[in-house]
Amino acid sequence: MAFGAKKVGHMVSGIGGNGMGQILAAMAAALLFRLFSGPGPASLPEDETCEENDSVNGDDAPPSAGKVFPVSITWRNITCSLSDKHSKSVRFLLKDVSGEAKPGRLLAIMGPSGSGKTTLLNVLASQILASPRLALSGLLEFNGKPSSTKAYKFAYVRQEDLFFSQLTVRETLSLAAELQLPEISSVEERDEYVNNLLFKLGLVSCADSIIGDAKVRGISGGEKKRLSLGCELIASPSVIFADEPTTGLDAFQAEKVMETLRLLAQDGHTVICSIHQPRGSVYGKFDDIVLLTEGTLVYAGPARDQPLEYFSRFGYQCPDHANPAEFLADLISIDYSSADSVYSSKKRIDALTGPKQGMKFGKKIAAKRKGGWWRQFWLLLKRAWMQASRDGPTNKVRARMSIASAIIFGSVFWRMGRSQTSILDRMGLLQVTAINTAMAALTKTVGVFPKERAIVDRERAKGSYALGPYLLSKLIAEIPVGAAFPLMFGAVLYPMARLHPTFSRFGKFCGIVTVESFAASAMGLTVGSMVPTTEAAMALGPSLMTVFIVFGGYYVTADNTPIIFRWIPRASLIRWAFQGLCINEFTGLKFDCQNSFDVQTGEQALYRYSLGGTCMRDTVIAQSRILLFWYSTTYLLLKKNKPKYPQLKAPASEQIEPKLKLEPLLETDQPSPLKQVEQNQQVESTPVDQTEPFILEGL
Repeated sequence: MAFGAKKVGHMVSGIGGNGMGQILAAMAAALLFRLFSGPGPASLPEDETCEENDSVNGDDAPPSAGKVFPVSITWRNITCSLSDKHSKSVRFLLKDVSGEAKPGRLLAIMGPSGSGKTTLLNVLASQILASPRLALSGLLEFNGKPSSTKAYKFAYVRQEDLFFSQLTVRETLSLAAELQLPEISSVEERDEYVNNLLFKLGLVSCADSIIGDAKVRGISGGEKKRLSLGCELIASPSVIFADEPTTGLDAFQAEKVMETLRLLAQDGHTVICSIHQPRGSVYGKFDDIVLLTEGTLVYAGPARDQPLEYFSRFGYQCPDHANPAEFLADLISIDYSSADSVYSSKKRIDALTGPKQGMKFGKKIAAKRKGGWWRQFWLLLKRAWMQASRDGPTNKVRARMSIASAIIFGSVFWRMGRSQTSILDRMGLLQVTAINTAMAALTKTVGVFPKERAIVDRERAKGSYALGPYLLSKLIAEIPVGAAFPLMFGAVLYPMARLHPTFSRFGKFCGIVTVESFAASAMGLTVGSMVPTTEAAMALGPSLMTVFIVFGGYYVTADNTPIIFRWIPRASLIRWAFQGLCINEFTGLKFDCQNSFDVQTGEQALYRYSLGGTCMRDTVIAQSRILLFWYSTTYLLLKKNKPKYPQLKAPASEQIEPKLKLEPLLETDQPSPLKQVEQNQQVESTPVDQTEPFILEGL
């Protein structure tokens, strides 16, 4: 570009001011220049780099969109434990779990609550959040190779269905296709691709309906779950992980969702889902199952009648006309109704499980980011604008509250005159104006952004786009809508209170409250980036704003502020908005005087209340610095708080131990007697129990 970081520094220093404010402004400007100066494709950070030579140029490179690259997953001796630093105890979430998933087959991970279903699913999908208390070990292979040597496309459908509520089903899929499939440049090809996906998922009838949320009725829960699948299927993933996809759905919708997963498996995908206790018709759709109880493997093999035949060898017969899934769940669950039932059920479960040796497993490859910086920006800007402009219920409430607040304040401060008492009245009105504007923008942002951040984290984890284009597009898209409400407020309040009656002063009044509204929204983004939930953001945001209100220039002047707190007025967006409104209002005003000590002009009033000697330019510069500071802090927090997953290393023992091969148990093999698991602190190496549906053989 024609200018660099050095020139940006000169520009910032030329704005004026000194001290900490100038340092923050320089840092913010340099950061924004770095983020938004390049039109080229976004580069991956160091922790997101992938071995593109292996994944793109290799012999087994995944094909283009629409084709499914088959992937088989094998896992052996997976162990996951969580330590408690207070009691120094260790709780095992998974204990030596082995199994495999093949393309073209639907694998269900079943078990009672707390059995480790979701944990195993997250381990296989490399979605376990990193923690110093967490320990992982085992071997994980894709197509017979360690995961660190091969990249693959995968989809993860979570229990929560998170969408931009004001977009339609078709728009959601189309934007996802544009972000994830930049190689499809033709609009006709992309529309055909989306239409085929809508037909495959059974979403044709609701394709042009908005998704909706708690405020606006939209599509049904089953349709949202299938739309979640559709968003993940855009890039034709080889493996589909689904965490309890039937949760919260009625029996009919649950069966439709599972039928969709079964059809996807038939198309060549490797489909792995966790499910608690399905109905009989849903159980019949599974090709393979993994049964877990208390983190221990009980069965891994073909589904339908094979598990029933397997457990019947040990005297556990499934009653006629009973749901096999319910029978299996009862068989591996602990009955806590009495001490005797607990003992007998634990004894039964111990007899059905056995110890295995553990190893460490490798690191999953991160997704490759798609498209160029500016392409991502325009697509995200389009989505952000549709979401902001279509949110009718929220926008109506904000408009009504802005007008109602203006009417109330205008009625209280009705047509103020030029008497001496009107000086304090004007300052009081300007203070409540600054507070009302900031709180309205803050509460709206902190109530919405934490939910949106969950969607963004999920999409960034897939490599759909970078953080810079998202944040910039969001800020620009919300400018027209965000500016409308302060303008409504000012248009009603200004004439009612009979503030300085010139059009230029009215324009400056609206400009100050609009910029303050954006600054408060930026602060809300920062708060929403700091905390994990909406409830926490709603508690933290107003608390911080209360501090800025106290040091806002009306209750405590800057001259009387204790030295230790004098930085707070400089950072208070309330203070600078109040100061700007006072300068705009009082400059040039003349008041009625009856005594020699009365205030005669607005300039005298400003000096009396420690606001003299300042100009509008100082206010604009300060508000701009605060705006840049909050936006930059938001970016850094989002960058820092991106979910991190443990980087698992290849095992050193892999060089000296024979490689293990997982094979199905032959029907002619006779099971050996079950053995009780010895409760020793150190488990000795023992042969693998041959009563398992899969056996481990050394090559």
